[in-house]
Formats: sequence, structure tokens, C-alpha cells
Amino acid sequence: MVAIRPIFSALLRNRTGAVLVAIQIAIALAVLVNAVYIVKQRVDRIGRPTGMDTNNILVVSSSGFTRDYDTVGAIRNDLEYIRGVRGVIAASAINSIPLSSAGSARNLSNHPSDNPTDGTNGQYIEVDEQGIDALGLHLVAGRNFRAEEIQPPVDKSSTSRFESKIIVTKALADALYPGQNAVGKPVFDILKHPATIIGVVERMQAAWPEYTHIDNVFLLPRLPFSFYGAMYYIVRTQPGQRDGVARTVEEHLSGSDPNRIIDWIRPLQSFKDRSYGIDKNMEYFLITVTSVLVAISMLGIFGLATFNVSTRTKQIGTRRAIGARRGDILRYFMVENAMITSTGIAIGCALALGVGYYLSLQYKLPRLDLYYLVGGIPLLWTIGQLAVWQPARKASTVSPSVATRTV
Repeated sequence: MVAIRPIFSALLRNRTGAVLVAIQIAIALAVLVNAVYIVKQRVDRIGRPTGMDTNNILVVSSSGFTRDYDTVGAIRNDLEYIRGVRGVIAASAINSIPLSSAGSARNLSNHPSDNPTDGTNGQYIEVDEQGIDALGLHLVAGRNFRAEEIQPPVDKSSTSRFESKIIVTKALADALYPGQNAVGKPVFDILKHPATIIGVVERMQAAWPEYTHIDNVFLLPRLPFSFYGAMYYIVRTQPGQRDGVARTVEEHLSGSDPNRIIDWIRPLQSFKDRSYGIDKNMEYFLITVTSVLVAISMLGIFGLATFNVSTRTKQIGTRRAIGARRGDILRYFMVENAMITSTGIAIGCALALGVGYYLSLQYKLPRLDLYYLVGGIPLLWTIGQLAVWQPARKASTVSPSVATRTV
């Protein structure tokens, strides 16, 4: 057994290095626990199910630039060709690009109201009868739009126009009619325009990662309005056919209409990656900072232990000369470091909880889960002991004759 009191007394006499290492460990624990917790939240947010067949969807952007450009005619001709391309499952014109951090939203309510804040906010998407299939959505109740229900684009004089039939996500349906079957139920926009829910899709993620109502989306059966001739198509392909379809579609559409150009054709996944770029960069940054901080703490422990060994050579040799074994010397330094590490961890626990509480208030993050703190304690304690192992082994090899030579 190793006596704790002499070790503690020795630390008090040479406390500067021990205090600095304990502070390093405390800071490392606080940063490690909170950083891992934040990274886990970011990973979970990036990995949220979109409800769409993201990996197999293309987005096509075209722009008309002459007075002769016929928006509706171009949509019909383009979709007729795209839907006939080998490898294409479905295609639809769409008013905004999913997962792109751009789009429009409005409030829906289950009753007409004069209060614009009544109801539940959700993003609206304009598609045609192939919109659900083109997005890869899963219809869980009701039915899809029919071709005859697709309305023409809105114009500048009727931008507030609602449609008589809509399809909503399950999250929005549950918000509007909790515990009920929403199919066949009425909904109203902020201008009291009525519509009937004809279908419910399992899930579709809204365009904005920070959106409070991320799963609230509703689909309108109409062709999108073309702002300055710009138009988007959503094209869903068979697995493995996306890139080949992109080349075929771009080659044809680029020369099919002299009154417009094809701006670009990109995978939908690229828009998701860009929208979640901040989360991804934050994840990498926190992992890097945490790794560096833990490495610095290990170096601090290693350096302190090495310094202690070099300055206590005579003391170690004397102990060996009066009968201390190598294992006794090894245990001495391991216990000494365990005391320093444990002190730092105790301070770090309080610091971690304080930092977590501050982050939850300042940035509206969830409170730190104690499981992460419980997991971080043995991890950092083990790292601390591993860092001191080599210097402690070196101390245990000091010969008893050293005491005689240094007298």
C-alpha cells in the first residue's frame, strides 16, 4: 500500500506544477464534455431524415431571357422530355429547391382567423402530379394530386392565391388536427382562404436547418411562378443513374429552346451539404480543438512527471537503498498523478456544468446531458494515468547506488 499523506505533503511543498496541471485537466474536461455534446447535436441535426430520396435527385435550373420565352410551354416540353429519359423515375417543376435554405412559408390554421399568428407555420412547395414521386416522399394517408388539379402559375396580381387542395406532412397534420385523421379536413391561410387536405406524407424536411418547424411542409398543386424567367425542376432517378441522367438532360435542354439557357444541373445532396456547412465546420473545429487540448493536457502531465523524476533522483535512489522496490516507486508516481488528475477532474466537473449552463442560456442549446460528463471523467482520468506511465517507469529503474553517488 502507498501512504497518501506523504504524497499529499510533497505536493503541497511543490504545488505550482501540480496546480497548473490540475487546471489544464479541469479545462480539458470542461471543453471535452461540452464539445462532444455539441458535436453530437450537430451530427444528429445533419443526419435528420429528410423524407426525400436525396441521393438520387437532380435539380435543374433554367432561365428564359427573351420576350418570346413561354414559361408554361417550356415547363410542359421540358418535363415531357425529362420523364422519357431512361433512368428517370419522376420529374416536376418546383418553386424552390428543397434543403437549400431558401423558400417561402406561411401560417395554416384549422379555422378562419383574423389573427395572423394563429395556426402553425410551414413551408409551402408548388409541384405537379409527379411532385411526390419526384421528391421520393412516402404517402401515408389520402391520395396524390391528379393532373387535372394542377393550377397555372400565379401572376403578380394574385400572389396571395391559395389552392383548394393541399398535401401536408404528418407533423403538420398532427399540429393542425392532433389525434385525428387530417384527410378531408379544412385548413385556412392567413387571408381565410380555405383548402382541403387530400393527402398526408410521412415526412419532408423544410429548407432551413434552423427552422423551428423543420418537419412542417405542405404541397400546393400548381406550376411555379417564374421570377425573371428562372425555373427549377426536380428529377428523381434510379439508383446509380443520377450522373448519367444529368449529362443526357443537360445536353438536350441546352439546345432545345433558343429563348433560354440551362444555368446548372446539380445533385440535391449538394444543397444539403451547403446548408449544413456551418454545422459540419463547427463539428470539425470542435473535434480539432478538443483533440489539441487533450494532447496538451497529456503533455503537461508527462512534463510534470518527467520533471519530478529528474529532481527527485536522489530521493528515489535513497528509497531504493532502504528497501523500496521498483513497484513501490512506480505506484508512488502513479498515485501522485492520480491525486492531481482527480483534483483537476473535480474542478472540471463544476466548470463543465457551468459552461453547459451558460451555453444553454446564451445560445439556446439543450442543457448538458450528464451522461457525457460521466463518460468524460474515466476517459480523462485514464488518459492522465497513461501520460505518467513512462516517466513513472523511468523513476522505478533508478539504481540504489544513485543515492551514494549524489551524497
